[in-house]
Amino acid sequence: MTMTTDWEAHYQRGETPWDKGAPSPGLVDWLAENRVGGRVLVPGCGMGHDVRALSAQGADVVGLDLAPSAVAAARAFAPAGAERYEEGDLFALPAKHAGAFDWVWEHTCFCAIDPARRADYVEAVARVLKPGGYLLAVFYLDPGSKRADEGPPFGVSLAELDAYFGARFECSKEWLPARAYPGREGREWMRLLRKR
Repeated sequence: MTMTTDWEAHYQRGETPWDKGAPSPGLVDWLAENRVGGRVLVPGCGMGHDVRALSAQGADVVGLDLAPSAVAAARAFAPAGAERYEEGDLFALPAKHAGAFDWVWEHTCFCAIDPARRADYVEAVARVLKPGGYLLAVFYLDPGSKRADEGPPFGVSLAELDAYFGARFECSKEWLPARAYPGREGREWMRLLRKR
C-alpha cells in the first residue's frame, strides 16, 4: 500500500515548512567550487530556489513539480537565467524527457515520496538522464527528530541509498555538507552519482 500526499493542498493552505526561502546550502557550497553544465532537471522543485541557483550559473534548468501552486509561485520570482518550470509527475513524464538531461538535482524529493516508490524514483531519474549523466543529491538521513519543520517525512540510511541506487548509478563522491538549513545540521548527506 502506498501513501500519497496532496502537495497542492499544502501549498493552498500555506503549509510548506520544507520551503526555507533560499536554495539548499549544500548546493550553494557545491556550486561555489563546481559547475553544472548542460540540461538539468530538478524534480519536486517547489518554489524554485534551487532551480534559480543552478540557472544563475548558466545551466539550462527545468524545475518540475506536481503542485500547480508551487509552479505558479516559482514562476512569480524574477528569473535568474533561462530556467523553466513545468507541472508534472516524475513517474509519468512525457517521452520528450527520456535521455534529455545531463544532470538531475535532488533535494528532499526522494525523502518526501512514499518509500514504496523509491525504486520507481531511481528508474525515473535514470530514464531522464543521458548515458553518463549525473545525479547530484542531498539526502535526508533524519536520525530520529520528530519535528515536522526540520525535514521531509521519510529519512533514509546510507545502506538504503547503496541498495536503491547501486545497480543504476556509480557513486563518484559523497560527503557531509558543511552547511545545512538550521535544524538539519548533520542530518543530510550529499552524493554525486553517475549513471552507469
